[in-house]
Amino acid sequence: MTGDSEDPNADVQYHLEVTDDDVADTVLLPGNPERLEKIVPHWDDHEVVAHHREYRTATGTYDGTPISVTSTGIGSPSAAIAVEELARVGVDTFIRVGSCGAIQPEMDVGDLVITSGGVRQEGTSDEYVREDYPAVADHEVVSALVAAAERLGYDYHTGITMSADSFYAGQGRSGFDGFEAAGSDDLVDQLVEANVKNIEMEASAILTLANIYGLRGGAVCTVYADRDGGEFRTEGESRAAETATLATHLLAKMDAVKREAGVDSWHAGLSLEDA
Repeated sequence: MTGDSEDPNADVQYHLEVTDDDVADTVLLPGNPERLEKIVPHWDDHEVVAHHREYRTATGTYDGTPISVTSTGIGSPSAAIAVEELARVGVDTFIRVGSCGAIQPEMDVGDLVITSGGVRQEGTSDEYVREDYPAVADHEVVSALVAAAERLGYDYHTGITMSADSFYAGQGRSGFDGFEAAGSDDLVDQLVEANVKNIEMEASAILTLANIYGLRGGAVCTVYADRDGGEFRTEGESRAAETATLATHLLAKMDAVKREAGVDSWHAGLSLEDA
């Protein structure tokens, strides 16, 4: 056979062009390929191992912990491809690292949002499982992200994220020439009433696929848009990257403690001081 292969059992993955020798067990998933340049400076070392289409992958270490990053492009369809192909080469933990719009009044530009679960407004996860299946973040990933944000001293919020397929109509914004989709005028108000924290475009699909496949998934985003106050600034864009990097290291320590204790899940009776 000549040319590219879409065989899921191929050594080199079709879209990402990575093998199981290229990536660590934990991969950070930003959308923008250029965001890798905001992430890898927090590491001790790194090497770009693949770049095909929107998927750019680098692998390195942070304080002795192997870590990788793969950009996914915009939206859940391309993010799901990244999760699929990374899982096939042995990745077991996925952490979305991105930006978002905050909708609760107590949230400010530059704050972090650590996702505990997702509203599946995107359509990609619907192609995998029934619509009432929950998009839930892994509790160990959430714990590690919270611990990292605390250690770094960053303001953060933990809660439900809504993931949409559209940046404009699907997030309650006007489209071209003032177009308004049905229901968009009160979409954000409904989400605020339901205590949803933020809106972005990939988290719920990543979390859904991770749960279906028995893997760990989580998300941390920096607030760029304060939808309540009407502000938009790319402030604190490296905070999510730094938090996810430290969380990866903490997860490795948590896993070591679990192995030593002979347990399968992190719980309040364990301590990182034992690692």
